Amino acid sequence: MVKTKAQSKKQQKRGVDFKKIRRKIGRKLPPAQNATNTEIKSKAIILPEQSVASEKAGLAVSKKGLTLKELLQQTSHHNAKVRKDALLGIRDVLLKFPAELKLHKLAVIEKLRERISDDDKLVREALYQLLKSVIFPGCKEDNKGPINSLMMAYIFNGMTHMAIEVRLMAFKFFDLLIQYFPSSFLLYAEKILQNYEDILQKNKFYLQDKGRLKNALAGLVRCLSLLPCSNQGEGDSLCNKDATRASLHAFDLDLSDKSTDFSGVVNKLTDLLPVLVSSFQDFSPLIHSTDHLDAQSFDCILFLLQSIDLVVRFLDHVPGKNQHNFQNLPPAYQKNNLGICDQSISAVTLKKLWDEFPLSPNDCMSEKDGDRYFMLNIVITEIFLHLSYGSKLSPALLERFLEFIESSLSEKICNGREAGKVHHEKHLISLVAFIPKLIMQVSVAWKSRILQAFTTVFEECSPESSMKLACLSAVEEMLLPEQNCIYLDPEDLEIFNHSTWIRELPKLLVLLGDKHPLHAKSVLRLQLRAGQAAKLNYQLAEEYDNMKYIRDFYCTYRSGIVSYGPFMRLPRDIQELSVCCLYYFPFLDKELLQSLASCCICHELEPFILFRIMEVLHSAYKAGHIQIADYISFLITLLSRFQVYPEKIYPTDKHEGKSNRGTFKSVVRAVCSCLSQIGDDVLVLQMLEKIVLDEIFHKRPVDNVYGFIRLLISLDSKPSRLSEQAINRLIEVLPEYFLGVGNNIPDENDEATKLLIRRTRHYYFLPCFFLFDRSHMLLGRILKVMESFIRGKVSSLPPHQNGALTKDHSSRILSIVSVLLLMHGDIKMQKLLKSCKTEIRNILESMRTLESSEDITMTIEERHKIRSACDRLTAAVSTLEYD
Repeated sequence: MVKTKAQSKKQQKRGVDFKKIRRKIGRKLPPAQNATNTEIKSKAIILPEQSVASEKAGLAVSKKGLTLKELLQQTSHHNAKVRKDALLGIRDVLLKFPAELKLHKLAVIEKLRERISDDDKLVREALYQLLKSVIFPGCKEDNKGPINSLMMAYIFNGMTHMAIEVRLMAFKFFDLLIQYFPSSFLLYAEKILQNYEDILQKNKFYLQDKGRLKNALAGLVRCLSLLPCSNQGEGDSLCNKDATRASLHAFDLDLSDKSTDFSGVVNKLTDLLPVLVSSFQDFSPLIHSTDHLDAQSFDCILFLLQSIDLVVRFLDHVPGKNQHNFQNLPPAYQKNNLGICDQSISAVTLKKLWDEFPLSPNDCMSEKDGDRYFMLNIVITEIFLHLSYGSKLSPALLERFLEFIESSLSEKICNGREAGKVHHEKHLISLVAFIPKLIMQVSVAWKSRILQAFTTVFEECSPESSMKLACLSAVEEMLLPEQNCIYLDPEDLEIFNHSTWIRELPKLLVLLGDKHPLHAKSVLRLQLRAGQAAKLNYQLAEEYDNMKYIRDFYCTYRSGIVSYGPFMRLPRDIQELSVCCLYYFPFLDKELLQSLASCCICHELEPFILFRIMEVLHSAYKAGHIQIADYISFLITLLSRFQVYPEKIYPTDKHEGKSNRGTFKSVVRAVCSCLSQIGDDVLVLQMLEKIVLDEIFHKRPVDNVYGFIRLLISLDSKPSRLSEQAINRLIEVLPEYFLGVGNNIPDENDEATKLLIRRTRHYYFLPCFFLFDRSHMLLGRILKVMESFIRGKVSSLPPHQNGALTKDHSSRILSIVSVLLLMHGDIKMQKLLKSCKTEIRNILESMRTLESSEDITMTIEERHKIRSACDRLTAAVSTLEYD
């Protein structure tokens, strides 16, 4: 019987043992009533001494707290990102703690070199930047041998890696190494060149990777630049067109005893040359394409051409003058002194290169593309010119190159497009260096055309430009070849028709001023050599005679104001060079000598240059290049206008307590020596007597008066040859000179200073003592004048510069007493004073009369000074035994 729903409900309500609880999904169940609580509560145990950070306290660590040792270990991690981060961490540590590199440089390099052939590009790049910015700069001054050996083994391994990008990157690492350690190439030259040959032979398979190929070629150019070549300074030293071409040639300092065998290098370069030409041909389709030449392709082509140029230059240099560097060459290369270019470089090898010349851009290309093609043509021309010295020239080929050279020098590219002046000059410098040798190999017609184009460049380029330096060097080589160079025919009128080269030198010198000393030195060197050679070449002498030397280079006068030229501000060696040029001018006029004199009396001129000028001018006078009147005027000007500032005992703010009195003493000696050599002393004294006395009578400072008196005694003799008129004029000026010395060098109380003052005064009085010894009547008459100074009134006394005769009587008397006491201290003067006892007695009486006179108003202090001076003089002269 089936139960109904009502019955089933009733049965449920009767008895329920467990109530079913319905819960929503996602809610946490409450714990059971009989559940055990397993929660453990405890306090943390802090152990600071066991911290990992504390263990590294004081150590060099990176930002992540890793030491250098840990970072080096991570460079071998299997994860590329960890390896890269480790390299970055090493960079941070070494920059923050430079001492770590000094202590562990070899260990660091030994570990890092393993990453040269790393499979990850970013790791290799991070290593490159680490070596470039930190490792190599920090090891540059250390021993290079271990670093070379550590690096080169792994670089060679990278150069033979299966992956092309790893191989190219290895060449980049090597390029970086030789930038800091140039000897690396010469120690491993053959193997390196072999690797370059291998990589270039396969470039056709990865021309699309031009960026890395460009880096490899740049390294090849740098390596080849380290090879010795006869023309290494011909264009590159003056040209800055590419940093790689200006690499250092000082590798000899880094070479070890295990020098490279150059015979093997020659063989490798001979094999490498066709590969370079073939690689250039691989880019030929891009050169002739209608599209513009991209930057990377242009760099690759340029580096290839530069490499060819350097190979040709080296092979041409091998049998040259420096054969001591090539003792290991095969005998075949040394027979008959033939160039290796004739034997190792076949015409077929480079014919493919000549066929491409000149490279011409399409009309639709930009001016920038035109400049690029012009640069490439310049390098091809250099290759041809280097090769032409050792091989027979092809007339047709030579014609093409000469047309390009002429048009380039005339600032026109072959296709007629004008080049930017700055860009044009930048790349023409190397061609200018070839002109002296080129004109010897061309016909007369082409010689004239090339010289005319060169003259245009010489005249139009800026005075301070590198092109001007190159032109000056070329002019020097054409007109004044070195002893070991190929000489030009001295009768070659074609060269001397371009006289503007020499005539422009003085003007160029003034335009350069003192801001470009290197250019000024080149101009002066050319001018000096032209003057030296003028005596042997009448045509050059004629051009040199027509050259007007501009005195503005030394000094000018405008409205009575002296304006010094660039000569005063140039370095000492250039100043001396310009002074040496003076000797070779056929005539030095009065205006130029006046400018030189103004420079000589300037305090800023070094004494060495001053005396060098005097020496050269004296030689020029003896050679007949200076008139005697002008020469005497120059020397007298030095004595009269030279300003002497005092010694340390009388410091001045203007000269900071320094003194040029020693220099003036030497000038006086030099002037006296020069004048005594120009002729007989008697005749010279007759010519100079009036001039010297006029200068003394003009109330010159005591130092200048001393110089003229010294000049008189150097030309005079005993007994004196001075005329009666000269004696009378000396009597007028010498007493004032004595008092001027006393006032300029006053007495001091300090004992040490007193001795110095006494010596200084004796220095000024000594020439006068010689005059007194040669003319006894002169001393007596001067003593009478001194007595008149004591007895005379102040208003009646003649004026004197710098207060030589003071207004008060006491100062005059003290100065006269000082002079007499100084005379008494000289043994020879004591004998002369014996003959002047009457004059001395009169001076003492006048002093006593003045001291006791009531007609003159004096203070008690002044009368006391006069009495003390009179007593000192009386005590001194009392020792004299009068007859």
